[in-house]
This record gives sequence, C-alpha cells and structure tokens, in this order.
Amino acid sequence: MNKNLLRSALIVSYVIIIAVIVGGVSSLFSYLNTGADRSSILHTEIQKIDQYIPTVIWAPLDNEGRPMDDQTLGRLENNYLDAWYIKQVAYKANATEGIEDYYTESARKNVYETITYNAIAGITIEGTTLEHHPTLDFFSEDGQLAVLTDRDVVEYKRMYKDNVFVLETKEISTYKVMFLLEDGFWRIRHIIKENTKPYIEKEDAKTLKEVAVKGINYYPQATPWDMFGDGFDTEIISNDFKIIQEAGLQSIRIFVQYDDFGKANVQDDKLKKLEETLDIAKQHNLKVMITLFDFYGEYSVLDWTLNRRHAQTIVSRLKDYAALYAWDIKNEPNLDFESRGEEQVIAWLDMMVNFVKSTDGQHPVTIGWSNAESAFILNDQVDFVSFHFYEDLDTLEEVYSSLKKQIPQKSIVMSEFGVSSYKGLWNPLGNSEKEQASYHKEAQEMIAKNKISFMSWTLYDFVEIPKEVVGRLPWRKNNQKYFGFIDEKGDEKPAFQYISKQ
Repeated sequence: MNKNLLRSALIVSYVIIIAVIVGGVSSLFSYLNTGADRSSILHTEIQKIDQYIPTVIWAPLDNEGRPMDDQTLGRLENNYLDAWYIKQVAYKANATEGIEDYYTESARKNVYETITYNAIAGITIEGTTLEHHPTLDFFSEDGQLAVLTDRDVVEYKRMYKDNVFVLETKEISTYKVMFLLEDGFWRIRHIIKENTKPYIEKEDAKTLKEVAVKGINYYPQATPWDMFGDGFDTEIISNDFKIIQEAGLQSIRIFVQYDDFGKANVQDDKLKKLEETLDIAKQHNLKVMITLFDFYGEYSVLDWTLNRRHAQTIVSRLKDYAALYAWDIKNEPNLDFESRGEEQVIAWLDMMVNFVKSTDGQHPVTIGWSNAESAFILNDQVDFVSFHFYEDLDTLEEVYSSLKKQIPQKSIVMSEFGVSSYKGLWNPLGNSEKEQASYHKEAQEMIAKNKISFMSWTLYDFVEIPKEVVGRLPWRKNNQKYFGFIDEKGDEKPAFQYISKQ
C-alpha cells in the first residue's frame, strides 16, 4: 500500500514538473516569435489616460509647405502636451525619466542641465500650463519636420527650496517650437521662449451687498452623499423640494463630488441628473447653490488642468439654467491646510475661482469656509463670502458682526449651521430633540435681528453616514445622523417649526 502511494505521488509530481517545463518553453517560444508591443516601442503609454489637458486653441491652418491633416495635427498636439507634462514631472522630482521620449538629444540637454542644477541646489519646481494658442507655421513636404508658434501660454510655477515654499509665478509667454518625426513620434528639436510677462487675472468680482438667502443644505434621506447615484429619484426630490418651499425657504445647496462625477471626464448621466434637479428646483421656485469639488483634496499643480476640465464641463453645461443661483468652489477647504499646505490650497482656490468666472460670467462665486476665521481669505476674488458656524450660538452675533467689519464691501452668507439631536450611548450629554428646537428658535431670532443670510444643515436625519464623511468612529457617525428637521421615519421634529422665520 505504501509503495503504491509512493508511486502515485512520484507520477503526479512528474506530471506537474513536465507541465511547468512545457508551459515555460511555450511562453518563451511565444515571446521570441511575437513582435514587441508597438505602444512600448513608441513610448505612448502616457497618452492612454488623461494626465495633462490644458486648454488648446489652434489658429486656422494656413502653414507653409505640405498641408497637415487633422489626424497628424492631433498626434502633434498630443506629443507636444505630453512633452510639457513630462518636463513638469521631471522638474518636480529632479529626475530625467521620460525626457528622451519627447525631446531630441540637443533639446534635452538644457532640461538635463536644469535638473542637475536644481538637484544640487535643493530646488524643486511644481509647474503647469493652463492655456496654449498654437499656430502651425511650417510642415515639411516629407512630413518629418513641423514648426509652430505657441502664443499666450499661461504658465504657473511654485518653487521650493529644501522642501520649503519660496515663491510662485504666473506668466504668459510665447514659444517657438520645432519638431522632428522619429519612429512615428513627434519630438521637440528646439523650443525657444520669448515675450514673457506676468499673467494678471481679471479683477471682476461682483459687488453683491444685498444678497438675501433663506435656504437649506440638501441630500435625499435615503442617499446622503450619493444624491446622483443609482438611487436618484425625481419624485422623491420633487416631494422634498415642495416641503422646503412650503416651509418658507427659497434656496438649496447641493454637492458635486469630484471622483463620483468622473474627474476630468465628467459622466454625462450624472450631468443629466444634475440638470433634472435644477429643473425640479425651478418648478418649486427654489434657487440652487452648487458646491463643486466635494471630497477632492489633492490640489497638486499637475492636476490643475484636469480640475479645470471638470469644472468647465459642469459650469458651461449648467450656467444657463434659471434655477442656478451661485457656484461654491469647494466645501471647507481650510480643513486641508494642515495636510496639503495652506499656500497650495489657496493657490488652487484662486485659480479655480477665476476660471469658473471666466466660464460663467453671470452667476456669483463663493467658497464655503468651515469657520468665520478663514472667511476673509480671497474675499476680494469671490462675489460673496460664505462661512459655516457650528460653535456656541451665543457667539454668533459677535462673529457675524466682526466679519461684516472685516469685509464691509461684500454680502455674507452663513451657508451651514445646525446642531445634532443625538443623545445616546456614544454621546450621553448630547442635545435632545427639544434642545435642538430651542437652538433653532434662538438662531432664527438672531438671524432676523441681524439680517443674516443662511442655509441650515440639513433637511433630514440619515440612517447611514458613509465612512468617507466623518470616518468610522461611532460617536462621530451617530452625531452626524441627527442634524435634520425631519426624523428617520419622515416625521417633523420639534425643530421643524423653526426651519425658517417666515
């Protein structure tokens, strides 16, 4: 019996070894008889995903030499932008990987010298270009050489010395660029920068001193923080908007999550749901403040072109809707100061405020700061100032009065405030529903006395809170569930009678 078992084990082992050897030989034979992946030969991997998509506006083609077709022009543009991206990555990391794929030997010499110098000096540069306006000047008869002039290139750079922020620059320049076609790939042969000058954003902030807002932050009860997902239901939203309108409120604040909407490639089905929401709001005479970039927290300069594409798609699509009231660029960005760096966050906000204004010149733009202390930041750029208030209610009048003195020229909106009615195992000293009602009664008295524009948080209590909102800690999740004026069963809580002072 033991001998038979031993023989069986040896036979099985032999079969397994033979199978492994045959498989290995087959793989090797297949590899040796298969041509290399053309994409790897041409180093085109970078083009398979969007990493760098500044605005590019070509002048009409009227070049010397051979006419250029749209397909060739598209490849030239892609290779040109990839060259910019690779150089920005190289300067940020002080590394040379990828440079030889996009620059000829003579052109990459200057890039290598800059990288070497910066590495020795402890300098790193984070940069991007936001706009290009190229004109094709020449395309050779053999199709191997192209020359273009790229005017009004908007560049942004942040310089660090030994990982400490030193300065930032915004420039607008003209570049003369020569390309050579090598193995089906356009490489930069020469690039000359000329006519550089500081880039100054247009100062066109609107003066809206008389803005009056009576509103509420809104998520459907069953789909908080996932309003435009599979559970999107126009009937539910319409019923909720009717409740809000009949309660004496005039506006709502809703949220567009950056990742959920597709980042740079905004999903059309999400946009259609957002459009339907605006249509429903119009039916109920409600104005809508849309908060962009919810749950976004990167702010990297290299991501700016992707962020702009995201904003451009949404803003340009919705700017003519009658229910649209305002754009809120980002919810509570000051909470990212510590993790991302205050200068970097503010630079991103400054850029995005101006970009949204350039896309939609009609609707006001604001930033939803988490507290009044941060609300003075970029107050010259925004059209009205908005802040959130979750501190002791006794300080509200003083906080609001101080902010009005700091920023007398702008309207101010308290775009979030409220208190949770959770009182249980994880917070035995919390507020009861009766105490929540007392809070809102007192808040509405202060709001009326000081003529404060407001948007409370929020219409409903929620059954589930995604961990991405407040984390996994039960005392934070349970507290967040009970800020609503309507409970989990759909019944009005005592605070509902103070949702607005009509």
